[in-house]
Amino acid sequence: MKGHCAQLHNVFSRLKRHRFPFEESSIPSDGIYVLFEKGEKGHGTDRVVRIGTHTGKHLLKSRLYEHFLVNNKDRSIFRKHVGRALLKRNNDPFFEQWEWDLTPSANRKKYASKLNLKKQAQTEELVTTYIQDNLYFVVLPVSRKQRRLEIEAKLIGEVSLCKDCGPSSSWLGKYSPAQKIKKSGLWQIQKVFGNGLTDSDMEEIREIVSTHSIGN
Repeated sequence: MKGHCAQLHNVFSRLKRHRFPFEESSIPSDGIYVLFEKGEKGHGTDRVVRIGTHTGKHLLKSRLYEHFLVNNKDRSIFRKHVGRALLKRNNDPFFEQWEWDLTPSANRKKYASKLNLKKQAQTEELVTTYIQDNLYFVVLPVSRKQRRLEIEAKLIGEVSLCKDCGPSSSWLGKYSPAQKIKKSGLWQIQKVFGNGLTDSDMEEIREIVSTHSIGN
């Protein structure tokens, strides 16, 4: 029998694919999103490049908008990772400022006179364009928060540990300064190389996918 990662890629292919601009009515209120990226292949299909979820109740759509639409890398670590790779690929010195976390008011005051606002806005637009043009996703509906977080962690662990799928030589993530991103082929650092799925977890995922499978 194929490993769990190969099985995951197969079952995810049966879920509806969403691209930006996506229909809000077709996205469940709670669940796990699984991102795929143009040009990335694994197990004979499109390769998973990020797995994520949300913690607040009914906030899946809001989380997806933060990734795909909101020009604020401090609200989306995924956006920050993509920006880092784009800047590193171009040897852009703005990378140093991109690292600044402007969420705390103290930091906004600290960097107010130093931040290149025009370059910040341009970089945010580059990230938005890249994500909207190259990424699509499927959703695994899971309403219960604790179970949603457990499955998300195991999915990340499973895919990151797989030896049979990985990033292409041209994947943007190869320019990431984070070794875990380069090695795992996933746009994330937390939970990579952790525990993978059990057979019962895999059966639960198959059941969820079978219930919500509506094609591409």
